Amino acid sequence: MKKKTAAALLLILSVILVIAGCGNGNNSTNTDNNASGNKSTNSAASATEAPKEAEAVSGASVASYTPLDQLKESYDIIIVGAGGAGMTAALEAKAKGLNPVIFEKMPVAGGNTTKSSSGMNASETKFQKEQGIEDSNDLFYDETLKGGHDTNNTEMLRFFVDNSAAAIDWLDSIGIRLNNITITGGMNEKRTHRPEDGSAIGQYLVKGLVQNVQEQGISLFVNADVKEITRQDGKVSGVKVLFNQADEKVITGKAVVVTTGGFGSNMDMITEVRPDLEGYVTTNQIGSTGDGIKMILAMGGTTVDMDQIQVHPTVQQEKSYLIGEAVRGEGGLLVSSEGTRFTNELDTRDKVTAAINSLPEKAAYLVFDSGVKSRVKAIQQYEKMGFVIQGDTVQALAEAMQVPADKLQATVDTWNSAVASKKDAEFGRTTGMDHDLSAGPFYAIKIAPGIHYTMGGVKINTNTEVLDKDGQPITGLFAAGEVTGGLHGQNRIGGNSVAEIIIFGRQAGIKSAEFVQAQ
Repeated sequence: MKKKTAAALLLILSVILVIAGCGNGNNSTNTDNNASGNKSTNSAASATEAPKEAEAVSGASVASYTPLDQLKESYDIIIVGAGGAGMTAALEAKAKGLNPVIFEKMPVAGGNTTKSSSGMNASETKFQKEQGIEDSNDLFYDETLKGGHDTNNTEMLRFFVDNSAAAIDWLDSIGIRLNNITITGGMNEKRTHRPEDGSAIGQYLVKGLVQNVQEQGISLFVNADVKEITRQDGKVSGVKVLFNQADEKVITGKAVVVTTGGFGSNMDMITEVRPDLEGYVTTNQIGSTGDGIKMILAMGGTTVDMDQIQVHPTVQQEKSYLIGEAVRGEGGLLVSSEGTRFTNELDTRDKVTAAINSLPEKAAYLVFDSGVKSRVKAIQQYEKMGFVIQGDTVQALAEAMQVPADKLQATVDTWNSAVASKKDAEFGRTTGMDHDLSAGPFYAIKIAPGIHYTMGGVKINTNTEVLDKDGQPITGLFAAGEVTGGLHGQNRIGGNSVAEIIIFGRQAGIKSAEFVQAQ
């Protein structure tokens, strides 16, 4: 009888937690970050606290994770971080017949992947071909290299673009379809793949990956804070994990895959390498603190490009909330407080950021119409959060924005003429010009730059093996996602980070499995 009563109470609690977790999800979409998530929580992780702790990272129910009493002392592969890269690696390792485990330090899976909005870049995909979009891996390579100012690791970049279409196919094969295609800054072809309804990719991707992880019976523990990677006889042997901030255990494994994301929420690490960024808001979830980088350095690894930190141009400042690049990709404009354009909105992020920072107020407005709103579902979330200014006409919008109505009207009229002629005489924009801005009501969001993505991280090779200072692999140690550096060079193209976590996450799962099987 006691067992039945306890089971009933547990079922009721689980239902409550599912509702709480899903409700909190409304506050967690729509940034263009992506990283994996072995991130910190400061409380003892009682289930009722999880929605509060999981602000901006929820994407799955707290009740859906592996209970601690199912923890084993040893696994084939230990994956540190349950973001997109970590869950992808786990699925590929499982497909190879191995027994992986995922340890996630936040109360929910997803990490910064949950906050991604614009999409996933890929070239020569079946969806591009179906829609008559002509693209090539070479063009994708060239544009990404140019976007990174020719400082990208070319070997990693070549692997990245050549495996991008296969990553789209793999996601489709597990029920995650990305067939709605748009464009982001620095690209000349539509290759940013989104969910079919045009919604933000982050929660859709995380939900699909979590579902597959569960269906495959892969253990995923949350509130599992990996503190140290262990080594024995010259190779990785496992990890030390602090569960619920109270109970530390040593778990052994034949390989460790680190997918803990970047350090965009660790202002000490940021200001150490970029003191000029002190005071900037960050779009990163609270747990992006560089834990994996620190653990890998302690293992003898090394880093690259740590001072290359991307500042995203369009961030709502009061809530540090990124306004996705898809708004501009679907036709949105940037205007100053004078109501006039001042840059090519779809130039690379560093250049658009510099243009905004050159304005007296170091802020601008993102202006769009109902057509853009219909094509970018993330805007619904921006409205719920109170970011969106509205006017039935351009003049009414200008009054609400408190900018000169005649200048804003002239700006929109000039832009619409540019779209009609496919020639932007003012700033040379050539993309995101499929639709003019003529469908009222009209909208605006006030934005300014914010810290968004850390391009730097640990050095790996195309097998995702972590390298030491001599360029040699550290035996049994792999890494993928934002925790790594080199792929993006000095500037990341929007949509490339989601592609990175899937492409290199798959590779990490495959190569770590091959390593274990060869033992």
